[in-house]
Amino acid sequence: MPETGHWKRKDLLGLEELSADEVLHVLDTARGFSEISTRSIKKAPALRGKVVLNLFFEPSTRTKASFSLAAQRLSADLVDIAKEASSTVKGESLVDTGRNLQAMGVDIVVIRHQQAGAPQLLARSLEASVINAGDGTHEHPTQGLLDIFTMREKLGDLRGKKIALVGDITHSRVARSNIWGLRKLGAEVGLVGPRTLVPGSFADLGVNIHYNLDEVIDHYDVFNILRIQLERQQKGLFPSVREYHYLYGIDSTRLRRMKPGVLIMHPGPINRGVEISQEVADGENSVILRQVSNGLAVRMAVMVLVQSAKEAHA
Repeated sequence: MPETGHWKRKDLLGLEELSADEVLHVLDTARGFSEISTRSIKKAPALRGKVVLNLFFEPSTRTKASFSLAAQRLSADLVDIAKEASSTVKGESLVDTGRNLQAMGVDIVVIRHQQAGAPQLLARSLEASVINAGDGTHEHPTQGLLDIFTMREKLGDLRGKKIALVGDITHSRVARSNIWGLRKLGAEVGLVGPRTLVPGSFADLGVNIHYNLDEVIDHYDVFNILRIQLERQQKGLFPSVREYHYLYGIDSTRLRRMKPGVLIMHPGPINRGVEISQEVADGENSVILRQVSNGLAVRMAVMVLVQSAKEAHA
């Protein structure tokens, strides 16, 4: 196990509660795990004999697969439970489910839940470590960390760097985690989108708010483009997918007006032709697949750190 250093927490619940030192410690630890993916044998013994539980109450492909692979590469035993296979469908409380699973020897619970605050509730009730894989519209801390890891990998120190988040900020837990993490590291953060999806109240978090993408197209070093949930259109939050793409979609015409070397990011899944065009998503400025690769290293780092901190305080 590595030195826990600035990390003393048995859980990772959100980036809002972390210090800049804690954020940097996770990122530095992740750098040490990033080379494992390049080995012929993609294994490390850090969590050998430990049990990691994926407890997902919402559908997920990338995040769940990333956590599963991260656990396996650390030599942990892995258990997957989806909502429909859990006793909560029979009326059992989340805490009782967690306690029963902990009694079977689970060491780390990775939870995604539709209710904000569910991971915090579980963490207060369990001795096992809890990692938030997304709770409601609250936070998605490992996605925020992997986004920031990717930015630092390409840009270095983020102090003074200008990062734009484009799209549905209101409903985005990814946006909130990015904002908290980036602001702690000294970056300038801008939010871009229609008024219905970018509330002015976000200005209280120390970010810039823009409703016209073209007015700030050459101001930012990174454009992290958030998925537009197409079901929002049924609620009238934007007139049409076509109009959204016209006003806020990142295509090759807009890319040419951006800073040279601008980074194009997206947490996925991508709606090609809506928030981002095919040629930009697959172009040389895109680091979207690099985000996926870095997600493994970040999640490996988080698992090792929470387990190490828990053992240090046992």
